[in-house]
Amino acid sequence: MMMKLAGLISALTISAALGGTAFAQETATTETPAAAIEIKDMITGNPDATVTLVEYASFTCPHCQHFHSEVYSKIKPEYIDTGKIKFEYHEVYFDRYGLWAAMLARCGGEMRYFGIVDILFDKQREWAGSEDPAQVVENLKTIGRSVGLEDAAMDVCLKDQAMAEALVKHFEANMAKDAVEGTPTFFINGVKHSNMSYEEMKPLLDAELAK
Repeated sequence: MMMKLAGLISALTISAALGGTAFAQETATTETPAAAIEIKDMITGNPDATVTLVEYASFTCPHCQHFHSEVYSKIKPEYIDTGKIKFEYHEVYFDRYGLWAAMLARCGGEMRYFGIVDILFDKQREWAGSEDPAQVVENLKTIGRSVGLEDAAMDVCLKDQAMAEALVKHFEANMAKDAVEGTPTFFINGVKHSNMSYEEMKPLLDAELAK
């Protein structure tokens, strides 16, 4: 079941998990209000392609991990890297761990985003498997370090409450607009599809490319 905004934000105890409650209180009056933060869904591939594949996914969703491993890994070299399609990734947060993972991925900027996404899915069981929030934060920071992010920068990103609120508001608006109820959910040129295999997705993409 999708967490409501208030519930998810109240569960965002990232500052305590990082041992930085004083930091959070200190910066609360100077950070940018959530309403002033513009959230963009991340895009890769050809931005001018005639075919757009949208994926709604959660970083903690096992079915999303399976899609990333078994389907996206084939779609990417054949359709995305070749410029045939535009791929648009819409983050979904069913829990605080998934939200924190998104905040870490975005901390690397647009150039590093999809590389971090790859690692988050590839190592999902490793980083998200702990019931200890502090351990999950450390696991995420280990991933960040592996792509060159510094601890100080990650701490700032992960403690950004206004960003967390803006991300959740954006995700809820996306989900409501597109009537998405579970993950992964896909849209191919605006047509909604549930989870599928490579063998099911490929002809749909090819049919749109042939138009």
